[in-house]
Amino acid sequence: MKQEFYNLKINTSGQKLYEFTDETIKWINNKNFKNGIINLSIQHTSASLIVQENADPDVQKDLINYFDKLVPMDNKLYVHTTEGKDDMPAHIKSALTNNQISLSIKDKELLLGTWQGIYLFEHRLEATTRTVVHHFIGD
Repeated sequence: MKQEFYNLKINTSGQKLYEFTDETIKWINNKNFKNGIINLSIQHTSASLIVQENADPDVQKDLINYFDKLVPMDNKLYVHTTEGKDDMPAHIKSALTNNQISLSIKDKELLLGTWQGIYLFEHRLEATTRTVVHHFIGD
């Protein structure tokens, strides 16, 4: 049994989904992980992690549009508006999604469905750098 950690830095350029499946698989392959669990955590409160379809980009557009309707960027609706119109909406969107995802690795393969990818869901409008911590436990 072993444990390994890796911090993946992702530069974002505003509100959208940023796929990092390939980077995660590359890390798994480089470390020669066979079987275990990988836990992904984002160290931010205004972005989140999701597993989502990676075949049709319209899914991503629809997700962003849906969340923008669900949590509008209107400062009149919120008390916490320190960092602009996307401030509190970003925190709410993050609370509604995931800040951690655990996935299985079996026989050196990350167990995702055919059309699934791992995404950082950026809820802020401005460019920033996010950190996704990868924690592997297994053999």
